Amino acid sequence: METRGFDPDFLTIAVPLPNISRATETEGVRTLDYRHFTILLDPVRRLAAATAVNIDGGSLVDLPRSDRWRFDDRLPEGEQIGNELYEKNDIDRGHLVRRRDPVWGDEATAAEANDDTFYYTNAAPQAAGFNQSKDTWNGIEDHVLDFALAWEHRVSVFTGPLFSDDDPEYRGAKIPLRFFKIAAWTSGEKLRSAAFLLDQSPALGDVDLSVLPEVPPLGPFKTFQVPVSDVATLACADFGPLPAADIALPRPGVAPHKGWKPLSSVSDIDLSPAN
Repeated sequence: METRGFDPDFLTIAVPLPNISRATETEGVRTLDYRHFTILLDPVRRLAAATAVNIDGGSLVDLPRSDRWRFDDRLPEGEQIGNELYEKNDIDRGHLVRRRDPVWGDEATAAEANDDTFYYTNAAPQAAGFNQSKDTWNGIEDHVLDFALAWEHRVSVFTGPLFSDDDPEYRGAKIPLRFFKIAAWTSGEKLRSAAFLLDQSPALGDVDLSVLPEVPPLGPFKTFQVPVSDVATLACADFGPLPAADIALPRPGVAPHKGWKPLSSVSDIDLSPAN
């Protein structure tokens, strides 16, 4: 049986866990290993600062959901957000490590991975329309998984909220307004990466968050393909070799990025390498 936790040597080129430098009021993030993935939890925000999962497209297993959410007893419950945040509203317990991503290997291993994704440490408050949309958050997750399945390829994915001191408070917890996702894979002897940023601010309009900032009316939510380096800066994280492997790096003869590329659907994603 494979070892627990994210494997930095899963791809043919090593990709380590991100190093989270965001200051907290305690000694730092909690590193929690599960089957095929790792969560770096911020005990002050009581949410994952980042997650890292290995996906083996050649041995994925299709298993049903359990929906049996629970606390991780390796941590005090006071460092985790439980169901009190998600009851009787339109806020989902959004999987950061998507349920299907680590579910691969033999039957027992896949079942354990499936079950592990239902710890509250792997949940983040997301507006229901944002979390379930096939054109944004869920659509990008499908896009990555379909790539791994189609080519029986290995992919490592890093996901998390972009914490801000201005995040609105709701039921005693601050709600992250933006989330990131970085996919990493190899092509030949080269490491490739792509990053996405998703903004759920407008989708929280139906939730009673009186301190939500004013957001331009650009649709139910906003999604961007962005440079990995921008995500690293916003997340206060070191993603090792991934910024240099970014497929969105400027091509020869093309002006450098002047902004983020807005996405209206997964068909707008550009995964053609710059080098």
